[in-house]
Amino acid sequence: MSSSADMTTAFYLHHLPAGRMEKAMLVAECPFCRDRGFDPAGRLIVFLNPDGPFHGYFRCYNRCVPGGFPLWFARLAAIELAEAPGFDPEREYLHQGTEFPVVNINTEIKQYHDRLTSDLVRDFSAAGVGPQVLDELQIGYNGRYVVYPYFQTDGNCYAARCVFPDRPQDYFWHGNERFAAEQYQIYNIGDLLCCENGALFLCEGENNLLPLRQLGFPGVAVPHNLNFERLDPELFAHLRTLFIIMVNSGESETAARTLAARVGYKVRLLQWPAGLPRGYSVWQMARDRGSAFMAGIAAMIQAAKTFSPFPAPQFEHQRFLRRLASEQGSAYAALQSGFCRLDAAVGGIHGINVIGGAPKVGKSMFMIQIATDMALRGIPVLYYDFENGRQKIYQRTLCRLSRMDVAMMRRREWTGPERERYDEACRRMRRMMTTLRVINDRKLTPELMRRHIDFLRHESSSEYTVVVIDSLHKLPFKDLSERRTGIDAWLRQLEAIRDEMQVSFLVISELTRGGDGSYREEPHLGVFKGSGDIEYSADNAMVLYPGDDHHGPAAAGGRTNTLWLVASREYSPGPVASYALDYPYWGFVEEGGA
Repeated sequence: MSSSADMTTAFYLHHLPAGRMEKAMLVAECPFCRDRGFDPAGRLIVFLNPDGPFHGYFRCYNRCVPGGFPLWFARLAAIELAEAPGFDPEREYLHQGTEFPVVNINTEIKQYHDRLTSDLVRDFSAAGVGPQVLDELQIGYNGRYVVYPYFQTDGNCYAARCVFPDRPQDYFWHGNERFAAEQYQIYNIGDLLCCENGALFLCEGENNLLPLRQLGFPGVAVPHNLNFERLDPELFAHLRTLFIIMVNSGESETAARTLAARVGYKVRLLQWPAGLPRGYSVWQMARDRGSAFMAGIAAMIQAAKTFSPFPAPQFEHQRFLRRLASEQGSAYAALQSGFCRLDAAVGGIHGINVIGGAPKVGKSMFMIQIATDMALRGIPVLYYDFENGRQKIYQRTLCRLSRMDVAMMRRREWTGPERERYDEACRRMRRMMTTLRVINDRKLTPELMRRHIDFLRHESSSEYTVVVIDSLHKLPFKDLSERRTGIDAWLRQLEAIRDEMQVSFLVISELTRGGDGSYREEPHLGVFKGSGDIEYSADNAMVLYPGDDHHGPAAAGGRTNTLWLVASREYSPGPVASYALDYPYWGFVEEGGA
């Protein structure tokens, strides 16, 4: 056997003796067409480029059967499976071990398919998707929603996802509730069986699979990028190559990389060309490129490299140099708190900075002052507030900037200089609000935080972002009974965001009471409440200790707090500075600061 006539080529030449070779393709009359009512029979082509990912893939131009690789060809042609390259008699196939119910929704799916409107057909056609693909996948319409039936490996449909046209976030599942569960959310799963020992596309979104199917590529899809992380990697154990093509977004790429790390070396991640908008998809590319869509996909396939969880050495070196250069730049140096002695103690606001303090000691006030001062200097700041409310934060900031207490501000019986101070403070706040975002969302997730950072960074065209969390113990948790593990999970997420997105954090933490019931223990990492991970996650851990008497309005004017650096990755712990309350203007003055 010559080098070009490998086992796969020999298999097809033996079972398609009337075929002829055209470059790297075998062209023959389809042996399956007439049995399925197609007369005349269509052309069957087999891709036989040994260096290509689709070596051994066959498809009929009549689309009488789903395309696939040698094992699938053998099943369709009733050839002894042992003759097919790659046959493993001990292999467990997808349908094994699954119990399917007697009742299905096949009839409903057929009815929905028959209700496809001419407008919807035109919409599909604009993305290059023809009637044959719509028929193959039995895509339908229920009068309001496009219906994507999720046929299982037994050939029946038990649940379908119904998606509102042009509004993919509006959807619901129809049919058997069990088959709407995560493990069954794999669209066109039959192609997994067709592509054993071959290549397959995995797409994000059912509609993004359709243009690829129109071109003749095999593939499956999941509804959302979150499904990437939930897929069982064993589903793809018998593939030679898995091409993952996601929507053009950081969240989708992260989820796809998570799956790729679990599946292994067989994964190829298709990368979008630079300059495309966020959220760009295969569907949009098919609409935009028209007849050039095939060439665009082919270029992405050719450029796709074997996935590795490790960065290429040259990329790692370049990233190191870029990060080093950014840390030497003015933007990095500008990440200062506004308190000279604090900045000297920790080198500015970099990494994860956790600040603990007793109740009513002024932790929020301290953070608000730092956050608003940074925003006034043009640094983008996200302030996640679960303590005070947006209005209170703005009001206290206005008091501090105008040197007017709340009572005076409410009276509005001002002298000329007071009016000038107030108007100037309002102008400064208006400028501040271009870079400060106060968020009170109690359904916050790490994914949503990443999106907020992306949005603010895009709006401000800034390289760095500062995120304030007030407070760590008020962050949303899935299960209140697991608060401790929830805090630790959040800290790990903050670490990931810090490293991935060059974000600095200011995080307020509660303290534990000492043996005497007070908050006056000698500063150490054990005083932070509810998390053992603070000592591992925080780049700097600090504690704001109150003076002897910090309760009540009588003592407010003379209150002084002391900030201690308890632990740091780069700096020596010890007292940082004392901070006197600037009463009644809702701020602090650093004693001994410049």
